[in-house]
Amino acid sequence: MFLFFGTRPGKEIIRALQGVRCAFCNQKDTLTVFIQSNYFHLFWIKLFKISRHEMIECSHCKRVYYKEEFTREMKDALKDKLSLSRK
Repeated sequence: MFLFFGTRPGKEIIRALQGVRCAFCNQKDTLTVFIQSNYFHLFWIKLFKISRHEMIECSHCKRVYYKEEFTREMKDALKDKLSLSRK
């Protein structure tokens, strides 16, 4: 009997963060958040999430912020944006 198991990425979430300034170039409304989750699967069926990667990119200066570099303003906007998308 063969068991097919492993990990694979889930659907990527991309959202614009409105009203937030880039900490590097100080431009407003230029930030986009990217969220990618990885799942453990068995026979190509997702069973549970094993990791989640979040990053924010400024479309003006191309600066990328990883989760450890998020400002308080970015974290608050991200939390609000994700709670609205779940409703």
